[in-house]
Amino acid sequence: MLDKIIVEKINKQINFEFYSAYLYLDISNYYTDSNLNGFANWFKIQTQEERDHAMLFMDYLLNNGVKVVLDDIKAPHYTYEDFRQPTVNAFEHELKVTASIHDIYSSAYELKDFRTMQFLDWFVKEQNEEEKNTDEIIKRYDLFGNDSKGLYLIDSELAARVYTPPSLVL
Repeated sequence: MLDKIIVEKINKQINFEFYSAYLYLDISNYYTDSNLNGFANWFKIQTQEERDHAMLFMDYLLNNGVKVVLDDIKAPHYTYEDFRQPTVNAFEHELKVTASIHDIYSSAYELKDFRTMQFLDWFVKEQNEEEKNTDEIIKRYDLFGNDSKGLYLIDSELAARVYTPPSLVL
């Protein structure tokens, strides 16, 4: 049986992951409106990943006989000064997601909830990848994005990203 503290935090994480999907869909739409379809593609795929993360957390609770509690998802309200800003927002958001997952892990550790810790191990690794990927986009933009040809090449590179469902086994 999962402790109520873990259940509460995972339910909160489910909603946070759905918010992440919403945020990345908003960023994707921003880039689509700006005709940067590669950036839009990258963030649309990120939307799918975040939705899948929420579903994995939901499945974990359901597989442990726990009720999932969905909450309202607020709309992201960002205005962007330039094409770089959404990538910075995404990176900063991923840092918050990482902190939230670490908080759940810390609680599971204190409660000696090894099952939840093992489940979260995948997300800890995944967050390292999420932070790295968004940071790399920022770094590429900083190197090449202020030149129209460089921006075009970054956009083309991001257009090549394809969706791969997570391979976590519950």
